[in-house]
Amino acid sequence: MTDPYAAPPEATTRARLVLGFATIYSVWGSTYLAIRFGLESIPPFFMGGVRFLIAGTLVYAWARLRGAATPTPREWKSSAIVGVLLLFIGNGAVSWSEQRVSSGMTSLLVATVPLWLVLCEWAQGQQPAITKLIGVAIGLVGVGLLVLPASGAASDTVVDPVGAGVLMVSALAWTIGSLYARGAAMAKPATLAIAMQMLVGGSLLLALSVATGEVATVMNSRITMGSALALLYLIVFGSIIGFSTYMWLLRVASPTAVGTYAYVNPVVAVLLGVLLAGEHMPSQALLASLVIVGGVAMVSLAPHVSRGFRGLRNATD
Repeated sequence: MTDPYAAPPEATTRARLVLGFATIYSVWGSTYLAIRFGLESIPPFFMGGVRFLIAGTLVYAWARLRGAATPTPREWKSSAIVGVLLLFIGNGAVSWSEQRVSSGMTSLLVATVPLWLVLCEWAQGQQPAITKLIGVAIGLVGVGLLVLPASGAASDTVVDPVGAGVLMVSALAWTIGSLYARGAAMAKPATLAIAMQMLVGGSLLLALSVATGEVATVMNSRITMGSALALLYLIVFGSIIGFSTYMWLLRVASPTAVGTYAYVNPVVAVLLGVLLAGEHMPSQALLASLVIVGGVAMVSLAPHVSRGFRGLRNATD
């Protein structure tokens, strides 16, 4: 399976790199809180459907106006599969779960994607380094601290078990979709492929919203200004700016460096949830967050750790 990001990074300035990383750290870390504010008066599937349909339409039009070729049926098929896994299942599950799980805890459970990535690659026959396996074990211990009772009472959990289970499905779907996208025939440029994925995912989320009666609920209720602004923020910053910056960083920085968002975003999300939404962070949740972020960081940095150990052995031989 080929890695689409294996090409040497393009040249850029340090200032642009700093701005790019600051954007994905802050913007993607804040989307969890924006989803929570949006859910105050907008149902989850309707919000996701509107978000991705509008963002996808704008990005698709922009890419075509800049000269992108008409996507082929094969490219639409690939984008449809990725859109279903990443946006329809992955993001749809996140939006639904935030009705039961705080935004900070949601970000922590979603941050387990790198852990599932290692396990899925292992299932495909790729033997992971021992440092990666240790990181996966550490991260899953952190998940256990969140969902297992602190005492003997089944209700005494830091995170709602049903919401946590749905978020695990979300993380697994995102992982499978990311693995599939590595070797799939995608439209060029990357922004066009992303737009196609958003159009597919948004359409399916809106169809699910109709099927579950959410649209009727929205038509008969009042959307608050806070929810409307949160939805606008998700469209412009979360989907358009966030994804565009992410794809640009993959061209100008190493995948390992870009992957640091996986353990920085939860920190940002937890802090914003506590400061702006009054979310409670019990001691067990704080410990779990440190363990999960530590496990994810160990998985992401494992190649550098392994090279460091090899260099140390060579120096002492």
